[in-house]
Amino acid sequence: MCKKSLLILCCGENLFGDKVQEDTTLTRQVALADLILINKTDLVTPEELTAVKRALGSINGLVQTIETQRSRVDLSHVLDLHAFDSLSGIGLQKRLQHVQTTRPHLDKSITTVTFETVGSILEENLNVFIQNLLWEKSVKDMFGNPMEIIRLKGLVAIKNKSKQVIVQCVHELYDLEETSLNWEESSNRRINRLVFIGRNLDKDVLKQLFVSCVTEENSS
Repeated sequence: MCKKSLLILCCGENLFGDKVQEDTTLTRQVALADLILINKTDLVTPEELTAVKRALGSINGLVQTIETQRSRVDLSHVLDLHAFDSLSGIGLQKRLQHVQTTRPHLDKSITTVTFETVGSILEENLNVFIQNLLWEKSVKDMFGNPMEIIRLKGLVAIKNKSKQVIVQCVHELYDLEETSLNWEESSNRRINRLVFIGRNLDKDVLKQLFVSCVTEENSS
């Protein structure tokens, strides 16, 4: 389930304005999407289009967008949505480096949180970290609200494993996939990069909890 891609098509003219503020179906689809086709871009101004893209990015910092008119799009852009997270791990690593933590926009509670930290983590500790988030709902923000993870994606360094590992989560499902890329081939440092999309996310709490599971930088 975690390996499937989601492509959504939306109209630029319908995304602009207050009427999308309470559309929870739309915001959840945006949060899960790998690629969004913004159609009818000829019917909005450049300023409105920029606002639409900013709003989409505030919900899902990972999502790619393509502007279209009359739903015309080069199929090569949509037929291989997993090109960036293939087993090489290189494309995903570069992509995660450009994801930024966002502030709420369309849906006031859905945000993207990202951070990175150096070191290695025991696989059992990583499983506990993820399961507490997804299953136990025991991780809370500073106000005591349980964090709801809609999507999680990242690269992690597992202790005693030389290869990079991709972690992917969608709601209560998650998967760890070892890549073919050794850490030493891409960097001298084992840098864990994680991106969370969801509600009530607290970056400080998430990072502190993850860092507490990480061992020293030189662990292998």
